[in-house]
Amino acid sequence: MSVKAVPKTAPIAAPVSEAVELSRQLLKAQEEERRRISRELHDETGQALMVLRFQLELLAGETQSEEVAAKIREALDVLDRTIEGLRRTIARLSPRVLEEFGLLTAIRRQAKLLAKHTGMKPRLELPENWTPADHDVEVALYRSVQEALHNVAKHSQAANFTVRLEVASEKVTLQIEDDGAGFSRRAAHIRGFGLTGMRERAAALGGLMRIRTERGKGTNIQIQLPWAANGRKQNATRGLQHAS
Repeated sequence: MSVKAVPKTAPIAAPVSEAVELSRQLLKAQEEERRRISRELHDETGQALMVLRFQLELLAGETQSEEVAAKIREALDVLDRTIEGLRRTIARLSPRVLEEFGLLTAIRRQAKLLAKHTGMKPRLELPENWTPADHDVEVALYRSVQEALHNVAKHSQAANFTVRLEVASEKVTLQIEDDGAGFSRRAAHIRGFGLTGMRERAAALGGLMRIRTERGKGTNIQIQLPWAANGRKQNATRGLQHAS
């Protein structure tokens, strides 16, 4: 007796617009979780460390033993470094400067911090008159600058870096470039440069990310996103296709 084969039914893919909207909602959820963690670190961990520091200072002033005082000062130094590291973590988790002062100021702050800690020379090419964009787009641009400049500081060995932002033809283009060591795609995957997350964030908003890099000739990261000023409806399905 023959058995009639039942044709397999291919899964129905979600429409592009629906997939983009789901990705956008996921990004919003991730940002909200980052804000929650940031608040907890600031209000609980940060305050506890400051109380501990105050108590150590009191002990240092009360002790008669120079040996004990020296150990307390050593503990205070470690505590101060811990508090500073916590502040940097909080700043990376919650884009407070973006929400309070806007995208351009936030970008300038990131570039200034990198220049201060590494000695690299920054070049900023930012619009003179920036009209605030869709909030999700601005968060994506800011996060991309954060991640890219973190990579520049950690991996590039560059002397100079450039951050360029421009708006044209209903899209915004962000470029982060350095004159450092460059890298291979395989090395980026192994060392965890965070490029996948940047690419996925851009794609979730209907945009794309391109990377140009070569050993010894620096790196150029370009991100393009659909752009709409606040008050104008943004159609994510008109975004650019994902590209490598």
